Amino acid sequence: MRVALQRSMPAPSRLHSEAIQFRIILAATYPFFLIAALVQRLTPTGSPRRRSLLQERRSVFGEAKAMAVSAIPFAFMG
Repeated sequence: MRVALQRSMPAPSRLHSEAIQFRIILAATYPFFLIAALVQRLTPTGSPRRRSLLQERRSVFGEAKAMAVSAIPFAFMG
């Protein structure tokens, strides 16, 4: 007997609850990533190439948000 697996679209309420969970986790982890971004800015830079890249980067707040947004999806895996 063969059973066909169907992929259904997630319910809008599920998508909404995941979006709320994402925002809560973002708000909870943002201060830690902000501290990490500040520490990265305050540590001395090594190579001249890295120094040139530092001139083109975003604000400390933008960097902290980017780090948080890139790390949070791992909480939803599984």
